Amino acid sequence: MHSHFDPAKCQTVSEILSRIGDKWSVLIIMKLGSGPSRFSDLKRSVVGISQRMLTLTLRALERDGLVSRTVHPTVPPSVVYELTDLGRSLSKPIEAMGGWVFCNHEKIHEARAEFDSRYAASDENSAELHKP
Repeated sequence: MHSHFDPAKCQTVSEILSRIGDKWSVLIIMKLGSGPSRFSDLKRSVVGISQRMLTLTLRALERDGLVSRTVHPTVPPSVVYELTDLGRSLSKPIEAMGGWVFCNHEKIHEARAEFDSRYAASDENSAELHKP
């Protein structure tokens, strides 16, 4: 560990962790990991994302240097998004995290169920104490 943290770098770390902690960014990076994609294809494959949220997320990823945007002069214009070298280097740890979740899915659900059953009684007692 560093004994002295550069505040500007700490802020960048915080901003990027926030970006890659966002579910839409992760899903878009994972989708683009298999190759370039048009906006409409991203919209179809990232289930549940609105057009506005897709636009905002792609813009943020482009600003961070993770995604490039290319407009092809067709009628209507075709816009293609793809990971930059920087984005491809990030897609590897993101895919590793996704793989970790898949491998540990059952353990996570078992831990949640055990936690919920352990605290269900205390939550009910706590709710009783806080009734008006």
